[in-house]
Formats: sequence, C-alpha cells, structure tokens
Amino acid sequence: MTAAEPAPPRRRRTVSAAVTAVLGVGLFLAGGLGLAPPSGPSGPTDGAADLSAGPAVPADIRGLQERLRATPDDAEALGSLGLAYVQQARTTADPSFYPKAEAALTRSLTAQPADNATATAGMAALAAARHDFAAALDWAQKAVALAPDNSTVYGILADACTQLGRYPESFEAVQHMVDLRPGTPSLSRASYAWELRGDTAAATEDMQRALDDANTPADRSFALYHLSQLALDNGDPRTALTHAEAGLRTAPGTASLLEARARAKAALGDPASAVADLRQAVAQLPQPEYVLELGELLESLGRTDEAAQQYTVFRAEQQLFADNGVAPDTDAALFEADHGDAGKALTIAEQGLRTRPFLEMNDAYAWALHVNGRDQEALRQSDQALATGMRNALFHYHRGMILQALGRSADARSELVTALAINPSFHPLYAPAARTALSGLAALAASS
Repeated sequence: MTAAEPAPPRRRRTVSAAVTAVLGVGLFLAGGLGLAPPSGPSGPTDGAADLSAGPAVPADIRGLQERLRATPDDAEALGSLGLAYVQQARTTADPSFYPKAEAALTRSLTAQPADNATATAGMAALAAARHDFAAALDWAQKAVALAPDNSTVYGILADACTQLGRYPESFEAVQHMVDLRPGTPSLSRASYAWELRGDTAAATEDMQRALDDANTPADRSFALYHLSQLALDNGDPRTALTHAEAGLRTAPGTASLLEARARAKAALGDPASAVADLRQAVAQLPQPEYVLELGELLESLGRTDEAAQQYTVFRAEQQLFADNGVAPDTDAALFEADHGDAGKALTIAEQGLRTRPFLEMNDAYAWALHVNGRDQEALRQSDQALATGMRNALFHYHRGMILQALGRSADARSELVTALAINPSFHPLYAPAARTALSGLAALAASS
C-alpha cells in the first residue's frame, strides 16, 4: 500500500486541515487498499472507463488496462482501475477521470456484487472526491464491514464522518485506524483530529510522528508539507519555510510544497518569490485553490488585471468540476462572496451545508449570509464553525466582521485581535482588512 501521498492542499481561506476530506483518495493507487492482488499485464475496459495509451498514462493504469484486455470481467482489476482513476484525478486536478472511475467501479461491482471490498472502498473514495459525503459514508461503512482489519477503509470512514460534522464518530474511526496501523496515514488523521479540537501542539506532535514513520520520499514530503502548514497557520512562517524547503529537497518541484513555500515567503515579506512559486505550482498542478490563492496574492499587490485572469481560470475550473459530478465547495462559495455574486455565494453555501455540514462549510455559509446582510443568522453559523475549538484565523476574522456589522464593537475587536494573534498573515487581503477594521473600532471607542 502506498502509505500517503500529498493530499489536496490545506486551505488558508478555510480549514488549515492536516488531512482533508479526500485524503483517503490520496492513499490509493491501483491495489492501494491492499485488498486486490498485484496487477499484471492484462485489459480493456469499455470506452467510458478506458484511457488512451501513451507516455502520460501511469504504469499502473496501463498494466490494469492490459490485464483487462485479456480478462474484461476481472472484478479486482476493474476495482483497482477505478481507484487508479480517482487517484489520477487527484494528482492531475482533472475531474474528467471521475466518470471513468465510476464506470470501472460499477463494472467491478456488476461482475462481483458480493464481497468486493476494493470496488466498494473505491466507490467511497470517488463519492468523497465528488463531495458527496453521505454516499461516501454509506460506501465506507460497507467497506469496513467487508474489510474490518484494513486500516485504510477506516480512514475513508473518518473522512466522511468529519465532513458530515459527525466528529465523535470520526475521532473513533481515526483511533481504530491508528490501532490497526500506526503509520503515516493514520497519524496524519490523528493530527487533524487534534487540530479540529484546537490542540495544535498535539497535532504537530502527531504529524512529526508521521514524518518520523515515513519511509518513502512521498511520505516524507507529505508530512513536511503539513508540518509547514501547521506552523504557518499558527503564526510561525520561518518554521513553515524550513519544512517546505526540506520537503522540496525530498521531492523537488512538488506543487503542494511550492504552494507551502509561497505562503511562507509571502508571510515573511517576499511576495515576488511567493508569486513565482505559486505560478510554478499552478503550471504543474492547476488545482482551483492554487489558482485562487495566486489571484488573491496578485490582487493584494495591486496587480488586478493579472488577478482577474486567475479568477477567470478559477470560474472555468469550477464549471469543469461541476460538469464531472463534483459538488461546489467552500472555495466556490467564498470566491463568490469575496469576488463575485453575493446571491450565488449564498445559494452555493446553502446547498453545500445540506450535503456537508462541516465547520468549514458553516464558516462559508456564515460569510455568505453576512455579505447578503443577514448577520444575525450569520453569527449562528459562525458559532457552529468554531464549536469544536479549532484555531482558525479566517473563521475569527469572519466572526469579527459579522459582529462589527451587528454593532457589537467590543466583541468584534476581540475576534479580530484573536485572528491576528493566531496568524498575522492569514490572508493577503483580509489580514490587512482586519487591521484596518481594528483601527476603525479603536477610533470609534476613543470618540465615544
């Protein structure tokens, strides 16, 4: 099993998660669950699940396609191919692999409806990648029933429970995963479980344990990336930079580590280098969050035309993801609230909260309500976003601005101070906005 590959990036806009909802996806390669036999040459899938041969096609996918040409109803190979397509979508930021994954996994379950743990776990991973967390939970529970001693399926279960706001169940699944296999994937999730509860020291300790356990370059770079983000999200950009650069020495050119280094450099007052790193990350892996991060950094530097270009790319990517069955997420809601259509932001957030009642979505919904002038409702959602005790500067900034709009100046001041104390550089646009708001509140208090 591949122990861990870099997950989708920790968002400085939203939850600075050591492990995100689709981290489970990042743990899969063909046969990555340890449930399927190694794939040898053999192949085809139908057109919907096929991938043209060529140098860009990973060896595991080519091998599975060859295997299926000889035995087209091989349920294990089909399940492994489906998992490989989910992984390929993650590593390339190309959601067109999701329909291919669904086709392969469906064929696997048709060929072997019972006791098909690989395809069942693959369906859970696919649903999570598409942000359909209720379906991910259902499939993950079935996978656990089929493979109760496999630690990875507990990781998928934990991720689904987390994103559905079922935190005690998520923590229990993580503990079970650690008990079964105390390695990089399980310790990473344990780190995030502590971070959700506001214990960044324990979160850092478990992520350091994950690094100490890492025995491959991919595992080491994964852990170093998240250690960098933990440091930066808690106001220590120099340590963040050290971890990011160590990760890049381990895995040169890795997009997530370039993004981590960019954030650290921006916080340390080197925006030109940060822009260069983000441009390289986007060129390598055009994840929507990297594109948006680059746009906002450019906007903070007054380079509005260049920022607008990135925002256009972001909108196009969101449409591409939607066309391939991926539900809009907090990035889309916050983008519309901050840069686009306030009404659309509210619609996206409302839909998102129905399917993903996670604290990150509570915060996005709170902000969407705020920009639509519904601050009393926004405050209730902000309460939910902070209910677990997680230290998140952006959440506190949003709460501070909501309280200011409600005329609760002292409470607003307290929240904005907290945001900047957690991370003085939490956002290139809104950390300065927090300082401006504090100055205004101080002047108001002095004149009273």
